Amino acid sequence: MSAFSFSKKPVKVPLVKTKNRSIQTPVPSPGTEGILENLSNYESRSMQGTVPLVWEKAQGFNVFDHAGNQWIDFTSAIFIANIGHSNPRFIKAIREVLDNNLVHHFTYPSQIKARYYEKLVRFTDGEFDKAFLLSGGTEATEAALKLMRMNGQRTRKKRLGIISMEGSFHGRTLGAQLLGGIKPQKEWIGFEDQGVFHIRCPYPWVLDKGTSPEEFLENELKKLEDEGICLGTDICGAIFETFQGWASFFYPKSFMKAMEAFCRKNKILLTIDEVQSGFARTGVKFGYQHYDIHPDLICCGKGMGSGVALSGVLGKREIMDIPDVGMMSSTNSANPIACAGGMATLEEIVENNLVEEARRKGKVFHEGLNSLKEKYPDRIPYVFGEGMIASVLFKNPKTGEADSLFSSRVSETCMQKGLLVVHTGRESVKMGPPLTISDDALLEGLDVLDEAIRENI
Repeated sequence: MSAFSFSKKPVKVPLVKTKNRSIQTPVPSPGTEGILENLSNYESRSMQGTVPLVWEKAQGFNVFDHAGNQWIDFTSAIFIANIGHSNPRFIKAIREVLDNNLVHHFTYPSQIKARYYEKLVRFTDGEFDKAFLLSGGTEATEAALKLMRMNGQRTRKKRLGIISMEGSFHGRTLGAQLLGGIKPQKEWIGFEDQGVFHIRCPYPWVLDKGTSPEEFLENELKKLEDEGICLGTDICGAIFETFQGWASFFYPKSFMKAMEAFCRKNKILLTIDEVQSGFARTGVKFGYQHYDIHPDLICCGKGMGSGVALSGVLGKREIMDIPDVGMMSSTNSANPIACAGGMATLEEIVENNLVEEARRKGKVFHEGLNSLKEKYPDRIPYVFGEGMIASVLFKNPKTGEADSLFSSRVSETCMQKGLLVVHTGRESVKMGPPLTISDDALLEGLDVLDEAIRENI
């Protein structure tokens, strides 16, 4: 992570007034510093570190602060607001639940729970039969870990090994971080799970010249065998993010096809972590569809609930029903508010054709970003992503090394100009606007990014 620190004191910036943006005060706006200080006194430090913008309200593709400044949101509140902030159908559905005087029912049945489960499973077009609903994405990956290993016991694997990827992120709880491939983030655990095996990510700068993605995977698996791991009997599961999060990097299709074939041959469950990529974000219903593969399990969250705490695991009946009654449950699972939000999300995606919209706008989005890559070749080595998710990677033009400081400065300049992007703390600036963003706002946001890059060179 970079040592960059955003200014919490108001900075005088050029005023902005367009159809989609309005910056009429210094940024951060006066009063922000006191609110941040109060939060710092009472909120765990781990929750801090975002750009110093105090959200007052968010509607559609815009975020507003208490001073009335208006930003184009290229973050979707970290890829949650796929259907837009404060979506009217979503708000109406939540209000109806509240007016019905049923906001919680533990694991007892309800009509809205039954309707949502059916609608969710049908949304997968026959790929999956059942779902297990939870509150957050990390819970979904924990549940998938449990299902993979319980299935390994059922199929009498000698060990319950899981293959994951270096650099991957699957959440912050114990099991999720053991699966993850970012070592500094799991030093608190004090040990590594000896049954989790990480292979390298096939980044373009990692692939050896002349080595195909399939050969790269074969070589990575051979390394595991050389360490004494029997791939057929010691591995019960494999889990991969749809794309490597920090860079929005989608793996080569042939790599994932080869991984699927390997899993099928060795009776290994293949799990795809769709927490960031699901529900139309990448121009298909679920991101794994870019690879033309059929995973056994997918983990969902973020855009699944459009702001309510909702996540889940979906899979085939024979896997989802392995845990006996009571062996996997959650206090807030499938509560009426979450189900109402989830149902409204699905209805918006289907009725407003947001899968196709994400695909169409994604072409415009990536064409614009790649034009910036051509414009600043000494600064931008890569643009990654699909549909309405993207990352621009920056390098130092003198050394060619990754430049996290430059990306942080670009993120801050964007904020000062009325555009919100995801500050990763690495050499990437990550973006994922609501799928409902207007074409003119999308293009305007790209122009602002261009200005921010130019002004920091």
